[in-house]
Amino acid sequence: MLDSLIVPLFVTTDLPPQADLAEFGELLAETARTLDHDDVSYAAFLAGKVFWLDRPVLPRQRPAAEGEPRFAALLGYLAASGTGHTSRDVVADARRAIDAAVTSRYGDVGAAPAVFAIRDRDVRERTPETAVYVGTRDAAADLVTVTRPYL
Repeated sequence: MLDSLIVPLFVTTDLPPQADLAEFGELLAETARTLDHDDVSYAAFLAGKVFWLDRPVLPRQRPAAEGEPRFAALLGYLAASGTGHTSRDVVADARRAIDAAVTSRYGDVGAAPAVFAIRDRDVRERTPETAVYVGTRDAAADLVTVTRPYL
């Protein structure tokens, strides 16, 4: 079995109003395929569910302004291969990679994506039933295997 660290993760950011939620999730999952720490790369696997975190509005306020950004989120698990990783380092590495990918794909969305570790219980309890599953395609089989029980 592969040495790995699994971190429950929350990611949220503003997206342009025309952004596709599934595409955003795929971007996050594929960005996490390989992470870097101190110029050393390591394999990773991100699996979770993406959903919109739209602002609460009264019915008379819908639809939201056409140019208004939308908030998207992911709740899931990030598995990092190898030994010697700390949750803090893995999250920081993911944060840098996700920030670069979101900026590259969507441009300046006003603020860097928020990426942070959360409790496992929060992933289970706070993921909406309507959320869309995403996962790093063709990730290292051992990372998928160790993460599967959490999903």
